[in-house]
Amino acid sequence: MKNIFYGRVPLKNATALFEFQKKGITQHIMHNLKYRDQEEISYFFGRWLGAELKELPAYSDVDLVIPVPLHKQKLKKRGYNQVTGFATEIAAALNVPYRDNILLKVSKTNSQVFKKRLMRIQEDEVFSITHSEAIENKHILLVDDIVTTGATLENCANKLLQKSNVTLSFATMAIA
Repeated sequence: MKNIFYGRVPLKNATALFEFQKKGITQHIMHNLKYRDQEEISYFFGRWLGAELKELPAYSDVDLVIPVPLHKQKLKKRGYNQVTGFATEIAAALNVPYRDNILLKVSKTNSQVFKKRLMRIQEDEVFSITHSEAIENKHILLVDDIVTTGATLENCANKLLQKSNVTLSFATMAIA
């Protein structure tokens, strides 16, 4: 996964639990999580990856886990952020704080499911940072559900990296 971001985002580490393939089991599971109210999938995968990361020295210095946020309208419509359970369980396994009030999505974008790769890359998602003092001099594990082009994680990373002495790692449920 780290290769996707080479030359785009300076990362310490990056990992994904699964490889996403169209019409595969991972697609079915991700759709159940995002569109069929099966939020518990997020917690299950978080416990699984959290247990794996806990054993890896490369993740032993993570200070904070932050989920990629949803816009408040999408959050209201879905009822939950599909990344929350994943991120909270990883934070618990690493014994570090989970913070969902630092990175906020301030512009509404349409679902990327039906967009071609180029359209995903070209669309700027606008994120903002609050409580910037909480991330300065920290190794942050930024967590999302799936990485395709990497545009969302890159946009989030660019915001986080504007703060002083931030080190970033990524973890996702799947990589396409």
